[in-house]
Amino acid sequence: MKKQAYQHLTALNEALDQLTKYTLPVDTRGALMTVRQRMQEFERSVEEDSNGQDSMAAVYRVAQSLGATLDLDEVLNNVMDAVIELTGAKRGFLMLLEANTDQLSLRAARNIAQETLDADDMEVSRTLIQSVVAGGEGVVTTDAQSDPRFAEQESVVFYNLRSVLCAPLKTRGKIIGVIYVDNRAKSGIFEKDDLELLTVFAAQAAVAIENARLYTQTDQALAAGVKELETLSQIDHDLTARLDFEHVLGLAREWATKGTGGLESGVFLFGEEAHVLTLADGPSDGKWSAPSLKEVAACLQKGEPQILSGEEGEVVHLVAPLPQAGKMMGGLVISHKEGFSEESVQFVQRLASRAATSIANNRLYQAVDQANRSKSQFLAMVTHELRIPLTSIKGYTDLILKGSAGAEVTDLQEQFLGVIRKNVNRMADLIADLADISRIERGILKLDIEDISVLKCLEDTLDSLRHKIEERDQTLVVKKADIPPVEADPKRVMQVLTNLVSNAWKYTPGGA
Repeated sequence: MKKQAYQHLTALNEALDQLTKYTLPVDTRGALMTVRQRMQEFERSVEEDSNGQDSMAAVYRVAQSLGATLDLDEVLNNVMDAVIELTGAKRGFLMLLEANTDQLSLRAARNIAQETLDADDMEVSRTLIQSVVAGGEGVVTTDAQSDPRFAEQESVVFYNLRSVLCAPLKTRGKIIGVIYVDNRAKSGIFEKDDLELLTVFAAQAAVAIENARLYTQTDQALAAGVKELETLSQIDHDLTARLDFEHVLGLAREWATKGTGGLESGVFLFGEEAHVLTLADGPSDGKWSAPSLKEVAACLQKGEPQILSGEEGEVVHLVAPLPQAGKMMGGLVISHKEGFSEESVQFVQRLASRAATSIANNRLYQAVDQANRSKSQFLAMVTHELRIPLTSIKGYTDLILKGSAGAEVTDLQEQFLGVIRKNVNRMADLIADLADISRIERGILKLDIEDISVLKCLEDTLDSLRHKIEERDQTLVVKKADIPPVEADPKRVMQVLTNLVSNAWKYTPGGA
């Protein structure tokens, strides 16, 4: 369409040139001059529309390119390079409002060569920028030195600022930052149309920046979540690696201090029977300025993490409960010089839950271990006390069988005494087994290691049990193999073989 318009204008101009060669009346010449002027105005109009269309096309093309990446820093640099290209500026800066402080921070600084500038090169009018943020409207000045709005500003004079263009970055009706471009060497570089162009582009750029910012925040939050899960997994591993009560308390304190950046920490626990709170584990130097037991107990009654703040400049304490199965075991107390963030409080809460479970498990283990020690002590005492009367029974039985009692032993008496001796020996074996169990549990079972023949041990075992097998009319088949000598305790080897063969003849039907 633009090409056709120019073709028509060219044809009309050529026709007018031909007419002006002829001698024409004054009125006709005046009419021709009027036509030529209107054609020139029309040509300028077409040219302006064409430039406007080209500018908008450039804005659309550049805005589309902004969606090619979600990396925030890359998006910011792309925005500044595009702005400098569209406006013809020498350099530009992009500043974003920080969510927590609402203060502008420099996030991108570029020049016409698409090079990143140092923060020291930010020689701009901050008053002009603040006016854009406060008013929400862009500002353009063709010569800041002579512009009454900015001429008296120290930064404008000191930095010799000339052509300046600044527009807000808006998204969802909220200003998130500003775009600032300038040319300190020349005046008259920017016009009102440039501001309108920049405002249109800034709206598109703000959406791209906000998307990249949200993506970055989400990515950072996800990375932080993964890191915390890894940390909690490591905590779970450390807390369950050893069933050592003191070790668990020390680990809980170590992770609490490390995870919050605190100064010191301690574990307070209630007693098993009486609800008396005590410091179960704390700094070894004893210089920790912990809150009083009364203060800690009062915080634990609330069932949620509590922060104890003293006078200005004093240490701040965080008290986190240690809940387990609906009961309050105690609490973790961490001291910090400045204070605790919400993330730190949540971390300590999760740590306390895991530490409470591990502490409860260690308490149960201690109780079971104590019960096992008591049982072992009881077995050791029982076996010792039973051996004394058995030794006497066995000794007197042997004396009677030998006739040392002064009277002749009848066959029936000898039979009865044999039963007594047999059961005494059986009882002695049972006591020996109990003693072995006690020694094994206490880790003090003694082995007399020597070179032995397994076949010899097997033959001795079978000789001692052969009468049992014959009594039940059973048949024992032994297939011997060449077994070299081994290092073992012969008594224990025979004990194992005796148990195996005894179980065999006991649970095999007679006559088999």
